[in-house]
Amino acid sequence: MRILVSACLLGYNCKYNGKNNYNSKIVELLKEHEVVPVCPEMLGGLSCPRIPCEKVGDKIMDKEGNDCTKQFIKGAEIALNIAKEKQVDFAILQRRSPSCGYSLIYDGTFNGNLIVGSGIFAQKVAKFRYSNYGSGIRKIRLGIVFFWQNVIKIHLDLI
Repeated sequence: MRILVSACLLGYNCKYNGKNNYNSKIVELLKEHEVVPVCPEMLGGLSCPRIPCEKVGDKIMDKEGNDCTKQFIKGAEIALNIAKEKQVDFAILQRRSPSCGYSLIYDGTFNGNLIVGSGIFAQKVAKFRYSNYGSGIRKIRLGIVFFWQNVIKIHLDLI
């Protein structure tokens, strides 16, 4: 199985603060699979480290008030194209992120508060759900897996 993964979960130092969100459980889970790491924020041209960003309405703003929406959209589109090209089966995404966050994201106040919502890339993945590749009839099943309190939850509604 090919699995697209938020690169920070695999130990890539691509978070806003120059660090990562390495998760040994995810790495162990992926041992027998082909892994496709992506960081939509870096793919969109943002630096590392960078000023923290959060989703505010339909925009992605950094803590200093700069609009970074274009970079987030660009990175999400590139990452989704990678998922399509590699014909991935699932995506394992970092929660809370304005890019990869699925079901819970920061609320835009930069105070650590969470709200129900999804990041730009997670939204694109969810919309992509079932797609045909080229002229073929193979439909992908692109689900989103996330970890919450050491429990793996898989959104099977996407399958």
